[in-house]
Amino acid sequence: MALAGLEPDLLSDVASDCGEAPWRECDVADRQHVEKAVNDLVDNLGGLDIVVANAGIGAQMTVIDGDSAIMERTLAVNTLGVYYTLRAAGPHISHENGYALVTSSVAAALHLPLMSAYCASKAAIEALADSMRIEIRPTGARVGVAYFGEIDTDMVRRGMQTVAASRFSGNNGPFTTAAPISVAIDALEVGLARRSRRVCAPRWVSAVLPMRMIIQYVIDMNARSGLEEALRIARIENAPLTTPQPQTTS
Repeated sequence: MALAGLEPDLLSDVASDCGEAPWRECDVADRQHVEKAVNDLVDNLGGLDIVVANAGIGAQMTVIDGDSAIMERTLAVNTLGVYYTLRAAGPHISHENGYALVTSSVAAALHLPLMSAYCASKAAIEALADSMRIEIRPTGARVGVAYFGEIDTDMVRRGMQTVAASRFSGNNGPFTTAAPISVAIDALEVGLARRSRRVCAPRWVSAVLPMRMIIQYVIDMNARSGLEEALRIARIENAPLTTPQPQTTS
């Protein structure tokens, strides 16, 4: 296996735990970075069977008067970053038993206020993966989408610790209670082995996806309580992105 991403110290530590796996520092929002990292790592590995496009960031924002930079950077990482990864790795996995898995979210189907950038980005890569699945089928390769609810990761913890989130009653319920990260890892392990079309964790996610339109209506109704106060705070809170980003890209 091989790793690519930001935070080189963490990459090095994880690579060491994985038997000194090769790794490259890479900003997925930069297409040239991604192409170089993928090609270097494929040369190092001697081929590629699976690619997992897992990079993701998030930050609260309101649609009308929120910081447009949040929307732009979220789409750059979560959507274009996945596209660049699939584009670069696609030729290498285009064979029998090849597989691409993109990490989407239940947020692709169920949409909350203050999360417009994140929800839009995850819905976009769901569509991207669905289209790629059809296009790559003649090669024998498969494409899957991972739909996760709230998982106990650094990204989720940082995103839920804002003042606005604490005031919004829609952030307290079965859809927003963080599950242990082991739940997601176990689901990923099974999904990768089976080359699954869908990977869902926790289990309730697989049940709500087919009912997304009905559940969205329930979310709309439930979100009204405390919403005005949460929006007021969000407009002045200036919550950062959940993962530090490079200042510039080359």
